[in-house]
Parts: sequence; C-alpha cells; structure tokens
Amino acid sequence: MDWQLLFYIATTIVKSAIVIAVVLGVVSYSVMAERRISAAIQDRIGPNRVGIPLTRFSLWGLGQPIADAIKFLLKEDFTPAHVNRFYFIIAPVLAVIPPLISIAVLPFGSIKPIEIPAWGLTLPHPGVIADVDVGVLLIFAIASLGVYGIVLAGWASNSKYPFLGGIRSSAQMISYEIAMGLSVVPVFMVIGSLNLSEIVRYQYENGWMVLPFIQKGGNPDLLHWALWPSMILSFIIFLISSFAETNRAPFDLPESETELVGGYHTEYSSMKFALFFLGEYAAMIVASGLMVTLFFGGWSLPIEWFAGQEAAWWMLPLQALVFLVKIACVIFFFMWVRWTLPRFRYDQLMKLGWCVLFELALANIVVVAIILAWLQA
Repeated sequence: MDWQLLFYIATTIVKSAIVIAVVLGVVSYSVMAERRISAAIQDRIGPNRVGIPLTRFSLWGLGQPIADAIKFLLKEDFTPAHVNRFYFIIAPVLAVIPPLISIAVLPFGSIKPIEIPAWGLTLPHPGVIADVDVGVLLIFAIASLGVYGIVLAGWASNSKYPFLGGIRSSAQMISYEIAMGLSVVPVFMVIGSLNLSEIVRYQYENGWMVLPFIQKGGNPDLLHWALWPSMILSFIIFLISSFAETNRAPFDLPESETELVGGYHTEYSSMKFALFFLGEYAAMIVASGLMVTLFFGGWSLPIEWFAGQEAAWWMLPLQALVFLVKIACVIFFFMWVRWTLPRFRYDQLMKLGWCVLFELALANIVVVAIILAWLQA
C-alpha cells in the first residue's frame, strides 16, 4: 500500500475542509464588518447587540453573523409560481461554486515540502491545496463561469427586473474580464511563470510588484525601478476590474436597488438568497487573495527569519495569518469604496472598460516588453 499517496490525499481533504471553513467564516464576518463600516461612515452605530444568549455580554455584536445564518435557515423557502423552477433552483449553486473552487489554487503558505521523520512521510506542498503551473489562468477560467448562475437567475425568474440585472451582469463581466486578464500579463512577463507560488517566491526575493523596495534585504535593481510605474498601472487596472467582476459598487449595476429592486436575486429568499450573498463575498475574497498574491507578496514578509523558517510546519499558520491580514486590508478598501463613491451610469461603465482600461492594459504590455528588452539585452 502506498502510504505516501494516502497521506497526500488525506492532507488535501483536511486542507480543503479547513480552507472552506475559514472562507465561510470570513464571508460571515465580512458581512458584519461591512455593516459596521457603513454605519461608521454614515455616523450610525450598526449591529452591536447580539452576543452570548441569556447573558449581558454583547461581545460588540460578534454574534450577529450567527443570528443571520439562523434567520436564513429558518425563513420560508418560497419559490414563485411563474419561475422556471429547475434553473431557478440551480442558479444560486452555480453562483457560489466557482469562487470556492478558485480558492484551491491560492497559496496561503510556503510550498516547501515538510518532512515527517517519525512517519517516514512528506507533505509535498503544504501551503496550497492545488499547486498548478497555470494557477492564474485556472482562476480566470473558473471565475468566468460565475456569470452563468447570475444569468440563469435573471432568466429563470421570468421577471423584468431580474432579467435586466442578468443581462447587465453578463455584459459587465465579459467586458472587464479582458482588461483584468491583460493587466496581469506584465507580471508574467517579468517573472516568467504562471505558478502563483513562484510569483510569491519571486516577490520575496526581488520586492513586491507595487512596492519593489519591500524585500528581504538591499534595494531594488534598475529593472524593478524601471518597471515600478507599469506595475502600479497593472495593479490599478486589476483593482478597478475586480470591482466590476464582483459586482461591487460603484459597479453594482446588476443589482442597483434604486433601479432594479434587487436585480437578478429579486425573486429569491431564504437560503437561495443567502447563497448569492455567499458567492458575492467569496468572489471578493478570491479577487483580494489574487491581488495580494500578484502584487503584494502573498503570504511572505520581507524578513529574513520569516523565510528562513518557512519549511517548519509551525510556520504555516503564521504564513496563513499574514495572508489573511493582507486580504482583510483589501476587503476593507472594497467596503470603503462602496460606501463612499456613487454608482456609475451603465454607459459610463462600459466606456471605461472598453475605451480606457482595455487600451491602457495593452499599452502597458508594450511598455513592459520594451523595458525588458532594453535592460536585459
């Protein structure tokens, strides 16, 4: 019996369960964090009452996500008579599965193998569920499937507002996927790999993409200083596209409550509605994690000791914590923008994607290619 193979399968299952549990927890408390952040921006209090039942301990309202989950589970699962029932039911599932699958290729820790001498076994890549050489392309391919759930929800509802929301979402996601994909091409040109773990390793050795002076020692060379403006532009294009891809304000045209009631999920209630929320926030976590991995050094810190101990098993939780803190900072920015900027008009949204970001991303690729050819000649 191949014990190494069985150990690999078992650890992969355990890692998957832990990662999904963490993501679901982050989603729940991201909703609460957004409510508190919006309250602070609007000079309100926000949810701060729910705590330990039958006691006076409110715990700053940290029990609110649990109460929300119970509410969604206990609410009546009402399906209107006029909908296309089969597609109406599977649409929320199709909306939430792609971002949960995409998380499998995001490295939350080192991929250096961990030896277990007592068992005579090796954990090949402990810091990621699936260490694939085309991780970014896989995320883009899977994330593009999320639009099917939204389009099906809009069409199957047999109502004009969800239908308009579904059409808006499909056009919006198709438009901004192009700019998002082109924005990361300069990163691949510099690093020479599509493997996300290799991208993190490169940034630890040579400095973060948007902050090249943050590295384990010394100063960036001429190449990274010359590429710095292009990397910042890539990051800005990727950031704006992420807002549009995740249907977040100021690009929340598929939902836009003031125009479309609730958009594609107008007819949904109970856990089906909760799955759409779960999918939206999970997609935001994936976008934030990919942004951190590509531009902010992923799980790494510019500290010699941090990398020197990376092969130790006890470093894995610390690396994951660093990765989560960076993601939390990006998510905070997502929420800050939502409650600060007004919504775009739809024609402005499409013009920005096709007439500004698309051309900027192409020009940025040409500039990076010229710089690389000049400095590496």
